[in-house]
Amino acid sequence: MFIATLGGIFRFKDVPEEYGPYVQFKATLEKREVQEDDEIAILDITGTDSHHVLFLDSYDNIDQVKEELKEADAKVNHTTLKILEGHL
Repeated sequence: MFIATLGGIFRFKDVPEEYGPYVQFKATLEKREVQEDDEIAILDITGTDSHHVLFLDSYDNIDQVKEELKEADAKVNHTTLKILEGHL
């Protein structure tokens, strides 16, 4: 199982260029049209060059985030968990 750590929380308009393809891919999967003010969390997957994108308004609680990461064979670290809880 991989560990997901917070790479950052951004408004879509402020997402660093390197994360852009990941955000677009996740938006396509969710059939979502991204708005400039959408709040997005980028999680870095330890041991890989991959990132997991969370559109924060898509979740009602942290358990939904944990479940999504579990499906991706990842687990969120404690510090990231607490930060995300504050944004949900």
